Amino acid sequence: MTHIQNIDVLILGAGINGAGLFRDLCEQGLTCVIADKGDFGGGTSAAPSRLIHGGIKYLETGELRLVAQSTLERNLLLKNAPHLVRPLPTVIPIFSWFKGATAALRTLLGSTTAPRSRGAVLMKTGLAMYDFYGRRHRVMPRHQLWSRKKTLREIPPITPRIVAAGQYYDACVTLPERLVWELLAEGMRANPASQAWNHALLEATDGDTVRLATGQGQQVLRPRLVVNAAGPWIDRVNAALGSPSRLIGGTKGSHILLDHPELIATLKGRMIYFEADDGRICLVYDYLGRALVGSTDTRDDDPDNVVCNDAEIDYFLGALRSLLPGLAFDRDQIVYTYSGIRPLPASDASNPGLISRDHSAPVAEPTGTRHWPIISLVGGKWTTFRGFAEEVADVILSRLGETRKKDTRLAPIGGGRDYPQDQQGWIRQVVAASGSEPARAATLLARYGTTAASILVAEGRNPMMLQDADYSLPELDWLARNERVQHLSDLVMRRTALAITGHLSGRDLNSIAQVCARALNWSDAQIEQELQDTRTMLASRHGVRLS
Repeated sequence: MTHIQNIDVLILGAGINGAGLFRDLCEQGLTCVIADKGDFGGGTSAAPSRLIHGGIKYLETGELRLVAQSTLERNLLLKNAPHLVRPLPTVIPIFSWFKGATAALRTLLGSTTAPRSRGAVLMKTGLAMYDFYGRRHRVMPRHQLWSRKKTLREIPPITPRIVAAGQYYDACVTLPERLVWELLAEGMRANPASQAWNHALLEATDGDTVRLATGQGQQVLRPRLVVNAAGPWIDRVNAALGSPSRLIGGTKGSHILLDHPELIATLKGRMIYFEADDGRICLVYDYLGRALVGSTDTRDDDPDNVVCNDAEIDYFLGALRSLLPGLAFDRDQIVYTYSGIRPLPASDASNPGLISRDHSAPVAEPTGTRHWPIISLVGGKWTTFRGFAEEVADVILSRLGETRKKDTRLAPIGGGRDYPQDQQGWIRQVVAASGSEPARAATLLARYGTTAASILVAEGRNPMMLQDADYSLPELDWLARNERVQHLSDLVMRRTALAITGHLSGRDLNSIAQVCARALNWSDAQIEQELQDTRTMLASRHGVRLS
């Protein structure tokens, strides 16, 4: 007889919105299951610009509530996940003094076709507003307006066409997929009866139960409520649940990463957030020693096959050459490309960049043989996941007759728990307990936060390292055993930054496969299949061909 597990909430989709909601509901004592057809954080949540930002551009579209929420959530993440979310000084080159004011007014009044050029007067006003909205839990300096002379001194290769520049502060997330995993781990820690499953396929539903195929075997669940957090796959999942919808009108965002030491030195830890010659917004900043360049914003609705194409690569390189004519850019510098579909609400806006990044949670009430409501998480952005989760969790608690027990606003995440203000003191203490070298302890503290203590103990003194990257075999073994790794690609693409930074070599991939085989009990045939699948994915989706 099939065992049926009764649960409070089933969440389908383990990206950032689903993971944030899972953590929140578990903290309130609800029993939840979250399941994803791929790896945790492996869909759209793996393809952002890796920014945790207040959304300065949303000032133009009049989404002031979204700016207020985004700046608050940015400041909270800097406190709650300091190992993964870090301040990012940002420079905006300005090419005129007064341009754009009329267009900005038209946009505020509802236009979806206004051009995007921005002059110094408009930018000064916007930055002052941005500081105002970011005042709650402020953790970073206010903006500055640079003269042309100072801008050319600070960024010598920049085009002399500029008239000024603005500098303000946002933040970036170093390993977004790890943040997704850590939210899930926090949820399971808060309520051990809850569970997170990756590589789990939705097989069928009769309106009462939902059947999933997981690595732990077939699971039959009877939820009181279902949340569809499948991002750009939302409409497909709703159809599979017997509740067809047309909620998503996605846009494609592509990025490239360059091995360009001269550009990294020029950036000095800053992001340049700039208008390309056609008025579209681009960005470039130092991401773990590589120059991350993005992003496009074009209509697309095929999340399973989205890739950064040749035209987009040419566009990025051309935009960089125009902005920084003192530097050389070519395709040989590219170490990784990626692309994803933003799960934005369906919209008829002529400019995809003007589609709202705000979120909503429409409900499909029970009907016919379907006994539970479906709440779909539409839109949103990385930065606001906690606030979005809080809003939806409160709706769910009310529907299930429960009350909120814990506020997540100041709740630390993963390795941000007990994060030391005195980092050197923490390092001395962990070195004494593990026998590791201080430099190694500092590296892993920056990578994993306080979770590093357990990894350092597993490593011991002088651990065996990969040949071409700063990861140890015991470190990778610990991740494989403790972080729900099922496939080789989970480890090299999401639990670590090995692939995206271009530091993954063919020989190291072979070594990592052997680590996974021992930790996960793979056969020789499984090892070969995992190696082949990972190489194919890296080549076809990310432009990486390992030596």
